Amino acid sequence: MKRLDLIFSERELDAILAALEAADVPGYTVLKHATGKGPQTICSEDMEFTGLGTNAHVIVFCELEMIDKFRENIRSLLNYYGGVAYISEATEM
Repeated sequence: MKRLDLIFSERELDAILAALEAADVPGYTVLKHATGKGPQTICSEDMEFTGLGTNAHVIVFCELEMIDKFRENIRSLLNYYGGVAYISEATEM
């Protein structure tokens, strides 16, 4: 089982979720208003209040074959809008 973490601008949440739904992912978790700091950014409470700079964090648990179905679509969205995606191993307890 794999864990996919997607972190991107919250404004693009609908596009990311549409790509996941189109690939028939079994489910996902959405964490809104995620803030933090990247290599060329700052984190400020003002940014969170205005909504400019808030991110969404989407977590998906599925098999690698499922990720392969939507990898290019997600990659193109993240390249266009910005954001990151990481795949890691996940073991159910």
